[in-house]
Amino acid sequence: MEDQTKQSAIQDLKLDILSKSSEADNELKRAQIARTFISDTITAPSKEMYAYGVLATLGDDVYHEPSTVALEEHVAKITGKEAGLFMPSGTMSNQIGLRTHLMQPPYTILCDHRAHIYKYEVGGAAFHSGAHITPVIPQNGHHMTLDDVKENLIHGPDVHFAPTEVIALENTLNGTIFPQGEIVAISDFAHSKGIKMHLDGARIWHVAAETGTSLKVLCDPFDSVSLCFSKGLGAPIGSVLVGTKEYITRARRIRKLFGGGMRQTGMLAGSAAYALTHNFPLLPRVHALAKKLQKGLEDTGVTITSPAETCMIFYDAPSIGTTYDEIAERALQLPEPLFLGGSRLVVHIQTSDAAVNDFLKLIATIAEEKKKAGFVKPQVQQNGKYHDVYVRRH
Repeated sequence: MEDQTKQSAIQDLKLDILSKSSEADNELKRAQIARTFISDTITAPSKEMYAYGVLATLGDDVYHEPSTVALEEHVAKITGKEAGLFMPSGTMSNQIGLRTHLMQPPYTILCDHRAHIYKYEVGGAAFHSGAHITPVIPQNGHHMTLDDVKENLIHGPDVHFAPTEVIALENTLNGTIFPQGEIVAISDFAHSKGIKMHLDGARIWHVAAETGTSLKVLCDPFDSVSLCFSKGLGAPIGSVLVGTKEYITRARRIRKLFGGGMRQTGMLAGSAAYALTHNFPLLPRVHALAKKLQKGLEDTGVTITSPAETCMIFYDAPSIGTTYDEIAERALQLPEPLFLGGSRLVVHIQTSDAAVNDFLKLIATIAEEKKKAGFVKPQVQQNGKYHDVYVRRH
């Protein structure tokens, strides 16, 4: 009876997640990813990436994992920093990056009001660090300037306010490139006040690819930088936080506190290394496709609310008399469906030329239908108010 009970327990625990159609299902998913404009986070590791990754070393990363150490050291080197720390996600990398800087409250983080750390990390700065955030609306509508920083910085003896301890910038932000000269000016000013600089560089690879600027130059003005492998570079998971050795030693302890200590990370590090070597060179094609997408939309009469500086375009569906819901629903009805969100179109390394062409044909068809139905594009009235270009579908 005891043996039967043990065998029963063994049988109960068995799980086979593979099916006879798994390989075909994955190929279908790859085809769908090539026609998805929702985000670059949906990219899938290639077979070649997986094959490379499984050859990476074995080891527990909380103790020592050779491939992960090699990745951390490499990213630190190319960014001009002393040390790096592998993280499971960009959000964790940002939040640990900020928490490591913030020693004793009260304190404030100053950032763009569109920043990922402010809008899309579930209030993490308040929850994890007890930090207040000063969200800044750039006067030029594109990027924060030194004047914006000076107007919003909290620095001085007034006890009513929590002083600014960290200025966090994002590059790219909504696909736009932050001018390096402005970053340097903000950094020089911040450091003159004893304020730390953090960069959310999840898509900094795009800046390097588009401008030809080295990662070291792009990262020099910052005390800490978070770089992501699972967006533009197409790795399955992971970011690296870089900074001084002392800073990363403290960050490693906080990573453990956050539950981010990982075990066999060699395959993940191997995939990230493959992405740096083989996928980074693909980014210029991504940017060219994005610019093609923008031009096609403009030729159809669509208003572009944020142009294609790298991999993203934001457009105004009402400018041709339609809605984002109508476009998305019609896209799903195509013989080969397209997958769309709201106003944001994201091009990635696995986006196909056919997907771009099919989307532009669909937009042209809808625009012509609306025009025949009597739609006349209204004159845009500038009222001086800020309007978020990122309109999400619900």
